[in-house]
Amino acid sequence: MMPNSYPPARQSGLIVHGLLILILMAVFGWGIWNLAQAAVGPAFIVYLLVTLATFIPIPFLGYRAFALLKANYSLDRDNLSLRWGLRLEELPLSDIEWVRPVTDLSTPLALPWFRLPGSILGLRRHPDLGLIEFLASDRNNLLLVATAKHIFAISPADPASFVHEFQRSIELGSLTPAPAKSVYPTFVVARAWDDPLARFLWAATLFLNIGLFVWVGLMIPGLNQVNIGFGPSGLPLGPFPAVQIMLLPILSALLSVTGWLAGLYYYRYDDQRILAFILWSTSILGSLLFLLAVLFAFNTPV
Repeated sequence: MMPNSYPPARQSGLIVHGLLILILMAVFGWGIWNLAQAAVGPAFIVYLLVTLATFIPIPFLGYRAFALLKANYSLDRDNLSLRWGLRLEELPLSDIEWVRPVTDLSTPLALPWFRLPGSILGLRRHPDLGLIEFLASDRNNLLLVATAKHIFAISPADPASFVHEFQRSIELGSLTPAPAKSVYPTFVVARAWDDPLARFLWAATLFLNIGLFVWVGLMIPGLNQVNIGFGPSGLPLGPFPAVQIMLLPILSALLSVTGWLAGLYYYRYDDQRILAFILWSTSILGSLLFLLAVLFAFNTPV
């Protein structure tokens, strides 16, 4: 029996996440541009904080958008599979005690504290049912799926069809039930950390970025101005206030974080794992290039 798919509603959630990412990227670019122009002082600190504050949520929102895009609830005669990004829960139908709408509860179910359209994720405790894990996109279509150990809140776009198919599958009976399975996003990080090559690449990238921050931080107080790069005429660009060289370690760290997250995506698949190692290796190469750029800036006469 082929599994039936009951995906959650995606459109509004993807639009909201996409708009937020675009806005944050625009503010991030604005902050980087002003950092490159600002002199030492309060304005530089403000632009630096704005740049960091707008970059940090981007990978988080990007993962939530990716998770929503890949989210699905698959139901067949033997199992119910709940997939949300890197989160996977496979439940034998024989383990499921009941499925019911949230509206059947006598005590309202509180939603996770941080939520966006298309991204209702997290854990909340209900006074009657206990701990509930949300893997949902729409508060109006919430269904509860209960096993003896766990309760999930899901939101298929067509909850009535999902419940009907669940009842039908129960009546048909299971043929080859598979064992229950739980996979969490942190599992990918732990599995990669057990790989000596991945561990070396991560440690090398971290060491290079920390060293770059320390080096720049120690050198800036002794300099007033620096040259950064060359213009079309072949002459050095600048001079610029020395504090602006801090942009280089910041950009190196941000690119390294982006490469690390992208590598984790490919590491999940055995046939694409080489792409993860390539991305993590290029993070090292990128950090080395930033080190050379800093070396040039410190050694070019102003």
